[in-house]
This record gives sequence, C-alpha cells and structure tokens, in this order.
Amino acid sequence: MNRMDSHIHSEYSPDSKSSLKDIFKVAKSRNINIIAISDHNTVEGSKKARELTKKDDDFLVIPSIEISALEGHILGFGCEENIKRDLPATETIDLIHDQGGLAIIPHPYCFYRHGLLCKADYEDLKVDAIETKNARFIVGYCNNKAKNLAKKENLPSLGASDAHYYKFVGDCYSNIDCEMDVDSVLKA
Repeated sequence: MNRMDSHIHSEYSPDSKSSLKDIFKVAKSRNINIIAISDHNTVEGSKKARELTKKDDDFLVIPSIEISALEGHILGFGCEENIKRDLPATETIDLIHDQGGLAIIPHPYCFYRHGLLCKADYEDLKVDAIETKNARFIVGYCNNKAKNLAKKENLPSLGASDAHYYKFVGDCYSNIDCEMDVDSVLKA
C-alpha cells in the first residue's frame, strides 16, 4: 500500500513559496511516497518535480494542475500540459480527459476557496473523483457533504493536504494500492 498526497502547491503557484526540495523532504519524512504538485493554472512545478525525482524509484510525482474553471477549481490529475483558466467546467473537464487525465473536484463545497459544487451542478459534470478530506478543513460541513456525494454517486474519494506551505505536506493523504508508475496510479 502506498501513501499519496494528491494536492500540493509549490513556489510555481502564486499562493505558495514552498520549494520542491522542501516538499520532497517533508513528504518522505512522513512516508508519503506518491505526490502531485497541483499548482494553480500551471504545470511548470509539476514538470520540474518530475524531472528532479525521475531517478528515485521509491518516490513518484504524478503530473497535475489545479485549474480555475469559470465555476470553481478542478484538479487535472495526470495532466502534463497547461489548460486555459476561466473556461466553463464542462469544457475544462473535457480538456483534462483529452490529455488522459482524471478530473478531480478539490474542496468541492467550500465557497471561499472556489469549490466547484458551490456554483456547478454535479449532474452536469463528468468527474472522475472527489476530495472528501481536505486537510485545510479536515472535519465539518464541506468534507461531510463531499463524502455523502461520493457515497451516493459511487465516486472514488481522496484525502489530500492542499498544502500551500511545505510543512503541511502529508497532513492528509490517501492510501492507494498501485505500482509506482503514473498509469497504475491513475487506474487505481
């Protein structure tokens, strides 16, 4: 079983100053062996992180991006190319899928953090998974509502740190049964 933190922000995101090396150090110290650098509207941090860790067989970086769609945020888990911001959520999700990525809804019901389901109707979206535990509010209304939706719709659910500061990496994570390669993680 592997531990994965699928939602981490680095210095490539406008709201974080965390270096990739500090992120790696904290993740490894907490036995997190799969991470995704999901910076806001750019894959540059993710690309650099993958480059820096490509020879580390015990640590995997999944390509990712957190896109600001018109209605809220969407993780493009597995995306290696930038996706234009401010497009409708349905179009953003299609672009994620065009890259072979998974569309994951982070902090779905948190209005002050651009939760997608505060403005978009779940029924209109073809999402692949949902964050049901976000470390920035580990208990309470937002996570519980997401958990209930995941259960009702049989959606895979994820826990993630949403760390904007490196010391918070791994505060929440998912246990995932997979091989240490991107395709296996996306399938799992």
